[in-house]
Amino acid sequence: MIDVLIIGSGVAGLEAACNLYDSGKDVLVLEKEKSIGGNVQNWDSLFPDGEKAQNIISHYMHEIQARQITVYINTFVSGIRKIADNTFEVNTSRDIVFKCKTVLLATGYSLFNAERKEEYGYQIYDNVITSADLEKRFVLQKAVTSPTGNSLKRIAFVHCVGSRDEKSGNHYCSKVCCITAVKQAIKMKQLVPDVEVLCFYMDLRMYGAGFEEKYREAQEKWGIQFIRGRVSEVSQTFEKRLQVKAEDTLAARPFKLEVDMLVLMIGMESQASTALFEKSCGLQCAESRFIRPLRHHLESNATNVKGLFTAGTCIGPLSVFDTINHARSAAISISNFLAE
Repeated sequence: MIDVLIIGSGVAGLEAACNLYDSGKDVLVLEKEKSIGGNVQNWDSLFPDGEKAQNIISHYMHEIQARQITVYINTFVSGIRKIADNTFEVNTSRDIVFKCKTVLLATGYSLFNAERKEEYGYQIYDNVITSADLEKRFVLQKAVTSPTGNSLKRIAFVHCVGSRDEKSGNHYCSKVCCITAVKQAIKMKQLVPDVEVLCFYMDLRMYGAGFEEKYREAQEKWGIQFIRGRVSEVSQTFEKRLQVKAEDTLAARPFKLEVDMLVLMIGMESQASTALFEKSCGLQCAESRFIRPLRHHLESNATNVKGLFTAGTCIGPLSVFDTINHARSAAISISNFLAE
């Protein structure tokens, strides 16, 4: 029987797997996608220091291979069932049922589908993209022009798309959208020095180490403008530019302007598999639909199901830095549980 079965091979799952292996535990990792790395695979660089995301993935690939930890890719977990006090059955798409003493959920998050915010014109106008789309353009070195090939004279970023939003049903803050916008805005100025960059925000939440300094750098060194207000409507001109209608709430005035590209800072949502586990093993979720920790401060990795643990963004939005630390604490919690 396996000591720990880990569902998800993003940074949380892999960090926990390495720590558990080093403490003498028998570990197996299941991944529904065709490669390991989770959401970090979709990013070019990380904040606040610009670390290349691929370096993080390469690090974990090396660590997993060095320890010879088994990872099954293309393996979707269809259900978790507790059959005894210290035994779980995990059903998978491989028609294999794994038995284990503990389960660690490291299933990560999904990105908000920006098509749900029709007023922004995502998938209607080519030059409206998401923060994830822009990150891919950085990786492919295509960010110096708009998706339609126009030169970039003005770019606008829209914060809180799918977060803190009554209409989308997500009342929580996704935590990392603000700093991601700052990072991407600076990157655009580095690539296209003459471009004008605007950020439309509700409130700027720079909570992490180095985040506030990066925000000040964006203004003082790169001349990026931050406008407190909402974008209400986007339409396309004959020249395939975008006309943006917005409000400056500090100046208390509406205005409109044309931009060459609009970037929507999409937030995090709970993975669809969370609802599946909620049904199959009685896992409790919060109002946000993320997994509810047993005790927020003292047992943030434990759940209401004894022997079922969590690591990373399956409990809510976290930065990569916080995700790795949460995974390390999960490894300690599981080791203590198995020792008991």
